[in-house]
Amino acid sequence: MKRTMILAAVATMVSAGAADAATATRSTFGKMADGRAVEAVTLTNGRGVSARIIALGAAIQSVTMPDKTGKREDVQGGYDTIDGYLTKPEYFGATVGRVANRIDKGRFTIDGRSYSTPVNDGANSLHGGTKGFDKVLWQVVDVKNGPAASVTLRYVSPDGDMGYPGTLTTDATYSLDEENRLRIEYKATTDRPTVVNLSNHSYWNLAGVGSPRGAMGHVLTIPAERYTPVDSGLIPTGERKPVAGTVFDFRTPRAIGDRVRDARDVQMKYGRGYDHNWIVTDRVTPDEHLMVRAVDPVSGRGFELWSNQPGLQFYSGNFFDATITGKGGQIYRMGDSIAVEPQLFPDAPNKPDFPSARLNPGQTYRNVMTYRLFVER
Repeated sequence: MKRTMILAAVATMVSAGAADAATATRSTFGKMADGRAVEAVTLTNGRGVSARIIALGAAIQSVTMPDKTGKREDVQGGYDTIDGYLTKPEYFGATVGRVANRIDKGRFTIDGRSYSTPVNDGANSLHGGTKGFDKVLWQVVDVKNGPAASVTLRYVSPDGDMGYPGTLTTDATYSLDEENRLRIEYKATTDRPTVVNLSNHSYWNLAGVGSPRGAMGHVLTIPAERYTPVDSGLIPTGERKPVAGTVFDFRTPRAIGDRVRDARDVQMKYGRGYDHNWIVTDRVTPDEHLMVRAVDPVSGRGFELWSNQPGLQFYSGNFFDATITGKGGQIYRMGDSIAVEPQLFPDAPNKPDFPSARLNPGQTYRNVMTYRLFVER
């Protein structure tokens, strides 16, 4: 039985004498096409972990952490410079919304009135439409040092933005503490009834983004009894099917690559692998619960992801086709990284029996997720 070692155990190998308090350092990560500067804030603790957040898309640009020998590497897919994020963003590390995931044909109704948002994924709208929250420049409104270093970014989405009703004010707060907890908290308010489902679309390769192993050797545990099957357009059918006896059963630890190419299940054909929602709970909960545990057995790097959300969208990087050149000149291929996104269920605005995406004036939308980073020996 392997023993899990919190990253503190390797701290002496990476940062002897490091400070006890985490720090937040501001810099600039290039410019937008119109000349506006893209701010960056790097959160660093004394235990060899750092995370860089950029204002374009309120995105995680990098997460650096040590392996079981103390070697530090970046474990986030993405780009070294702003150019890639502007020309071929692919949601790397980004905040996605107003509505993360897919909306059937880009249409939904609120109080009997129909709305539509641009389609950008076949016949459907994906991650907020053609210019979702991942493609806008957020404002850095607060930066703090301390036991948990943090940065808060804000975006005010006007009424009618991408077809969504209501002016939506969203804050995204990223923090990193000395217990190696990388936390993301989204809060949003509106002045008219609208729909909201925010998430973070980080691409993880715990082997290190330059590793030729990719992420298919990562071992996942997902504590979910059911998932939501999809049609050929990756829209949930409305069913809730048991994972038992299927390729979706990760209740006990399993390597992603064991079954990711098993086309005997038509669901895997539809997604070209995993691109599905697991039902971890039936509703948004007051406190966080475990969504997924991921480990790269070779490096020992891993995380537990906790959230208050009911669904986990697990995407095994199926659509990377070697047309993207990322960090360090690496060509991103199918299965090089994975995304695990706590959120409401896909197409929630059109599924009355799914947890509701509706947000009314006077209410506060909240999605909190915590990556508890560790090293396993």
